[in-house]
Formats: sequence, structure tokens, C-alpha cells
Amino acid sequence: MSAGGERGGERGRRPLRIGNASGFYGDRFDAMREMLTGGELDVLTGDYLAELTLLILGRDRLKDARLGYAKTFLRQLEENLALAHERGVRIVANAGGLNPGALADAVRELAERVGVPVRVAHVEGDSLPLPERALTANAYLGGGGIARCLGADADVVVTGRVTDAALVTGPAAWWFGWGPQEYDRLAGAVVAGHVLECGTQATGGNYAFFADVFGRSRERPKTRLGFPLAELHADGTAVITKHPGTAGRVDTGTVTAQLLYETGPPRYAGPDVTARLDTVRLTGEGPDRVRISGVRGEAPPPTLKAGVTRVGGWRNEVVFVLTGLDVEAKAALVREQLEDALSAARSRPAEVRWELVRTDRPDADTQERASALLRLVVRDPDPANVGRVVSGAAIEGALGSIPGFHVTAPPGKGAPYGVFEAVYVNASEVEHVAVLPDGERVRVPHPAVTRPLEPVREVAVPPPAPDGPTRRAPLGTVAGARSGDKGGDANVGVWVRSDEAWRWLAHTLTVERLRELLPETAALPVTRHVLPNLRAVNFVIEGLLGEGVASQARFDPQAKALGEWLRSRHIDIPEVLL
Repeated sequence: MSAGGERGGERGRRPLRIGNASGFYGDRFDAMREMLTGGELDVLTGDYLAELTLLILGRDRLKDARLGYAKTFLRQLEENLALAHERGVRIVANAGGLNPGALADAVRELAERVGVPVRVAHVEGDSLPLPERALTANAYLGGGGIARCLGADADVVVTGRVTDAALVTGPAAWWFGWGPQEYDRLAGAVVAGHVLECGTQATGGNYAFFADVFGRSRERPKTRLGFPLAELHADGTAVITKHPGTAGRVDTGTVTAQLLYETGPPRYAGPDVTARLDTVRLTGEGPDRVRISGVRGEAPPPTLKAGVTRVGGWRNEVVFVLTGLDVEAKAALVREQLEDALSAARSRPAEVRWELVRTDRPDADTQERASALLRLVVRDPDPANVGRVVSGAAIEGALGSIPGFHVTAPPGKGAPYGVFEAVYVNASEVEHVAVLPDGERVRVPHPAVTRPLEPVREVAVPPPAPDGPTRRAPLGTVAGARSGDKGGDANVGVWVRSDEAWRWLAHTLTVERLRELLPETAALPVTRHVLPNLRAVNFVIEGLLGEGVASQARFDPQAKALGEWLRSRHIDIPEVLL
């Protein structure tokens, strides 16, 4: 199986066409076939790992030590390995999770069973000694091991915990023969990788201006979005696009949105290079083509990010439905009765949280629209304190409570929840190993030159727009937003589509104004980062998500809709922008 890009010795002489077929464990199963049949590719990547995924895989491995990898990937290969071989496309995926060696063995067994002669390699060394009570501990490796495997003529490369962008930097370094200190080129590949890593988010998925992608009428275009690909050049520039005829949209807006997703300071640090997001320039090059250029890179930091997951305790949840009149009074009575019952129990849960969600409307024409939701969430290190204690308190008083008493689902005995913690380890303490198709184990050196991270000097913003009449309207009338999670922190990036709007946004959407618009952030540390080339500001909100997505500390545990909440808030906007 030789890569399609190597016909006539083309590797390195023309752009690398690299696509993505998975943004998370559970993404569209058919995407691998769609990408393989939709157009020319040299490499197809798949991102299966998220902070929550490693916790899931850790629990799988507890049940069976042979597991710990993304089983979906193996099923996808069963249907597509022959097709990839026929088309000469190499496959690189982090589906190995906590057990990349076992997945590599499973791929070899699969290849033998279906009669496809492929060379399989894997990357390991990310696993770290487990801290006390930890379930998993993994460092984020770079793309060097992937490049080494491809250089040994591997057709399929599976990895454990590498950075999402490493799925692109590794193939790019192999394709073009880049050295470890070609920082600008590597940084360009990092940015391209960040755009590709979440699949259809780059082609219009989860996009603030979704009507631009899906249409506004009932006569909608195809809604099954195509996955993205990058045409990566030897100088590190890239064109983001998608296969011809696939649904969706690639423009500077969709690419900007993805660039802002789950990022923080302008120095975007990784194990291969620190990419300067404040240098990124986007240029439309026709329908569904956006060029990324100007990316500057710096030596990577001397430390590697690592993720540690552990079982944080046990949780239970009950959602009470409050219908019709006197919703606030009904909520107060339910809460008082439950609090009395929990206080009378042998051991009250360590954490008890209530949230009243006013989904009700006056004079509603359906019962659902007449109802509000009162959500109770409890947590405790001891499963006994969130089980019968809570379910009994919630149900035993059902006939002696508010009129219309009922819950959305019967309360259960509770379930364990996980916690993700980001830590940093010295790169020299981590052994990055490429296991080649012939079984040879090659130690991949970490970069010899490193640079500690420093804050980027505050960027000058353009002068404010002249005063003029304003109108109170939702921020989202003129601004897009994309938000996400990093452990217990959240980020929300906000951008506008014209220079005039940028002059207004840069001076208006300050940290203080954000706290006014999002009162939940008022007591939390908030940092604003300015990205003039993207006409964007990016806010990092520390601690909003508690102990991370798996702990489910809030209604939206991954802050996916935080940006949409911000866009819905009303603010005085110059009439000239409306």
C-alpha cells in the first residue's frame, strides 16, 4: 500500500492533501468512507480522544486489560481498509487511547482476516505513572513519532495521547522533510491541524451564523455536512477546503470560529512548536477555500501538558417538573421538603445543588410549555450518600407535596463521576517511542531547543469608532461566538466580520462588560486576549466548569453554548452596524 501522493516521487514536491474523518469518539461512522471516496487524499486522520474519552477508556480497561482503545475505529477500518489500500491513502489516528499497542495488533489481525496487505505502526510512551487514586495519566506527545512511523512506510499509524494537531504536524514533517526547528512551517501545520481536528465544525457545524450554512427556509440544502481537508504547502501555509459536492461551507467565518475553539493566550503551546495565533491571516480564495498564512512559530516550552483523570466521587440527579401557576412558590416548597428529608438522613450528601430553569410560559397552549424544571444534583465520595437517601427523599413525599408533582425520570442509585486535571511534566521525563511496522522500537527525541512561555504583550487595538446613535439589540446581531472547555475552565471567542465592527467590539467587549453580560462569571478570574488579524477577542474563564466535563457541574458541562448565551444578551450597538 503506497501513498497516493508518492506516485512519480511527488511526496514533498506538491501540497499534502490531508483530511479528517472524526472529531470525537462517537462521530459519524460513515465519514471515513465519505472522505476516502469523495476526492483525492494522501493522508486521512481521525481524532477520537477528548478529556472525557480517556476516562471512558480507563473504565473500559478496568473491565478488560486488552481494551482501552476506540473500538469504533476498528469497525470503521473493517469496512474501509481495502478502500484505503486501493486508493493509496495512509491513515493516522489517535484511536489507540490508553492501549495503542493492542489496537495496532488488532489492526494487523483485521488486515490478515480481510486480506489487505498493510504495514501497521504505533506510537506510545505517553502513559505516565499513576498518581494516587488516578485512573489515567497521559502526556500530550507531538508529531515526531508519527513522522518516524510514516517514514518507515507505515500505512496505518495509531497513537495514544498526542495533541490533536500532532495528527497533522507528524504527516507534514514526514511529507516535506521538515526539521524540528522549522518553527514557522510547523506552526502553520499546527494551525491547520487545529482547524481540522473537530471535523465538521470547520465546514459550518456548530456555527453561530448557521443560517448561512443551512439556509433559512424550509427548502434547506443538504444538512449532512462534509468533513474538512487541508492542502498543506511546504512553507507551512494551507488551504482549508472540503471534497467537491459535499454539504456545508468553508469561509473565513467558519475557519475563524474553529480557530477560536478551546484556545487561550495567543501563544498556542504544543510539544512540537508554539504557534502564534495572533499572526494567523485568513484569506478567502473562492467557494469553500480559505488560505491560512503568516503563521509564526517559536520553540516549544520545556514542559509537556499531561491529563490526569480519576473518579471524583458519586452523583445523583433528580429533575422535578413544576407546571402552571406559582412556579417560584412550588420550587421553594419542593426544595424545603427535600432539604428537610436530607438533613434527617444518616448522612447528608457533601454537595447539594439546586437550579430552577424557567422554561414555562403564561397561558401556554401545551402542558410542556406550561412547565418549568427544578434540577437537584448531589455529590459525595460515598455512593450510599447519593443513592437511596436521595431517591427516597425525592419520591416518598410525592403525595404530600405540590400539585401536579412528578419528575422527568425515576431517580436511580447514583453513578460515579470523573474529574480531569491538567498538569505539566518535564519533557525529559517522558519517553516518546515509535514502534515501526517491523517491530523496531525507536526513541523519538524531544526538541533540543525550548523556550519558556511568556505572555504576549498587549496588542494595540484600533481607535474607537466615532460616537453615533445606538440601538439595544442582541450582541449576536453583529458578532459570532464559539465556546468550549479545557478542564474546569471555559473559553469563549467572539469575532465580527467587518473592520468597522471590530473597532466597536475591541473597545466595548471588555472583561468588565463580559462579567455584566454573563453574571455567572462575576466572581471568577477572566482574561481577555486580543486577536486583531481575526477581528476577535478570546476570553478564558477559570473555574466555570468546576472539575471538568465529567463532573457535570453545570447544565452545559462543556460550555458548548456559553457563546450562544453571550450572543443572546442585549447591548447598545451602533445603528450603523445594524
